[in-house]
Amino acid sequence: MRILLIEDDTVLGAAIRDQIAADGHSVDWVSRLDAAKAAMGGAAHDLLLLDLMLPDGRGIPFLRALRARGDATPVIILTALDQISDRIEGLNAGADDYLVKPFDLAELSARIGSVARRYTGNPNPLVTHGALTIDLAARSIRRAGKPVQLTAREWALFEAFLSRPGQLLSKGQLEDKLYTFDAEIESNTIEVHVSRLRKKLGAAVIETERGLGYRLGRP
Repeated sequence: MRILLIEDDTVLGAAIRDQIAADGHSVDWVSRLDAAKAAMGGAAHDLLLLDLMLPDGRGIPFLRALRARGDATPVIILTALDQISDRIEGLNAGADDYLVKPFDLAELSARIGSVARRYTGNPNPLVTHGALTIDLAARSIRRAGKPVQLTAREWALFEAFLSRPGQLLSKGQLEDKLYTFDAEIESNTIEVHVSRLRKKLGAAVIETERGLGYRLGRP
């Protein structure tokens, strides 16, 4: 997933960025709401991590405005505000989850996965696709019962297909999933990684629509 982190604490922000990048996600990190608006205007994000107290305003009005214009991007609030009334306000404003600082980074990873699964319509972390058994929480795959090892970039791409079964994904959309893994993405990066996924998971796991993009193959 491509995640937008909106957090002005540099130490915590760096720790969160490193954690979710290690989980295989792409991360944009900003420290102000105006920068968040600019980031969202320039790229499509799969999930937002939103602090509530930022240098140029509060996160709740930002979230309400997001929902008012019909933006359904999942949002997890990360905040030191721990009163029940604060949680109720955040959830009523349209947040999908609410995590109080300080929190364990492993718990954040689990909550990100849980919210993402709910938005794909399947909260179950175990997914079967043909001969593949995929544990989204553990980020592990078995093919006909045998474990398959994917690199972080291969997992990021495969997860993009799993989250949008049947949907055609353009090369540009897939490149967005990989941009944090390399300083520069070469013109054939997607083709190379799709080829590797097919070798590891089966030739039919990803279908090509020539000139248009790729989609998850039928199981």
